[in-house]
Amino acid sequence: MRAMNMGTRSYTKTRRAEHEAETRRRIVEAALALHTEIGPAQTTISMIAERAGVQRHTVYAHFPEERALLMACSGLHIEREPPPSPEAWAGVNDPAVRLRQALDALYAWYERNEAITAAVLRDAERHELLREISELRLGTTLAAIAGSLSGGLASNGKAALQLALSFHTWRTLMREAGLTPAAAVEMMARTVLQSDGRVGAGPA
Repeated sequence: MRAMNMGTRSYTKTRRAEHEAETRRRIVEAALALHTEIGPAQTTISMIAERAGVQRHTVYAHFPEERALLMACSGLHIEREPPPSPEAWAGVNDPAVRLRQALDALYAWYERNEAITAAVLRDAERHELLREISELRLGTTLAAIAGSLSGGLASNGKAALQLALSFHTWRTLMREAGLTPAAAVEMMARTVLQSDGRVGAGPA
């Protein structure tokens, strides 16, 4: 009888833990969807609770601090849409080929994640905590990519590289200038290479 009671309690705890994990997942997914649609700054706990199908106090129970919720949302997004890694072009010896490969991968990621990236970067300009987390997530990624490409570049080349890696540069070229992805990559690759004195460096 005692063994049966222990087994029942264990089963109950397991089911409770599964329920709590499912509730947490729904809250994070609801918050991430709202961040994409209207931006983190405009997203309220009430909106998240309604979207997730829970009460406000349940959201607070899982995420008593805003930082924890923002970290969970950004972590889920990165899990679903991992940004490009320098490992993908680490074995490429030609700097021009490496640069174009990296820009192609980054610009493709920007296109897939345009809505959420635009919303986060916009809101981060006036939201200190969001700016900190954005720097931790996207800033760290861009720094790693820049580090993998900046070897041998002079100051002008490094400055042009920072411009090329910017989401705002990509959006200007794609959404305002109407370039194709390939044309945007080629324009910025040439800009970096020519700024570094490698005039006339064409496609590899």
